[in-house]
Amino acid sequence: MRILITNDDGYQSRGLGVLAAAIAAAGHEVVVVAPDRDQSGCGAGIGQRHMDEHIDVQDVELEDAPGVRAVAVRGTPALAVFAADLGAFGPAPELVVSGINPGLNTGRATLHSGTVGAALTAANLGLSGLAVSQDYGDPMRWATAADLAVEAIGWLAEAPDRTVLNLNVPNTDRAAVKGIRWATLAPFGSVRAAIADSEDGRLQMEFREVEDELPPDSDTALVVAGYAAVSSLVGIR
Repeated sequence: MRILITNDDGYQSRGLGVLAAAIAAAGHEVVVVAPDRDQSGCGAGIGQRHMDEHIDVQDVELEDAPGVRAVAVRGTPALAVFAADLGAFGPAPELVVSGINPGLNTGRATLHSGTVGAALTAANLGLSGLAVSQDYGDPMRWATAADLAVEAIGWLAEAPDRTVLNLNVPNTDRAAVKGIRWATLAPFGSVRAAIADSEDGRLQMEFREVEDELPPDSDTALVVAGYAAVSSLVGIR
């Protein structure tokens, strides 16, 4: 299967390279097209574009995925998906995989995630998409999410077109993951935005840990409990 891999943290994120290497090792044809800088929180936005303007692209090397073609694009992950679908980087992809995001994309806040936005953009173009995120920790155990992503690609190969899965993984070794559970979207993610300071001409926001009790079958609660959570997302129908 020809798979486009992107992310919203930029091509220099280690999670991107580990993911690309794992998918290529599974026998898939892989091309990586990722932002040339951090585009977190951009959702499915493609930015302001005009017909008479060009988009800067540059071939780059991924330390963790030598031999895999990788391109840095001056734009968002959704723009990378659009360009790839139009044939900018060779034959159009059959599937889009986005990640690995360092930090969970759970709850209704997934609407704003560039990682998830790329997968939803794929569905808008008639493709299936997979968004992959891993709970933040030090060190990041990227191989766990990459291994589960390869497994999820197998599910998507058997699923109807335009299927979008959101995979969230604990930051543990693969053997420590208790299992994989279908999950509902929590009312919110693992953190919540709050106003920390507000003055004339200046607004300061921060993220605070969530202390509310969440439904046990929700994505946030399942990952906290040690499971990998899979949610099915619907974009434009």
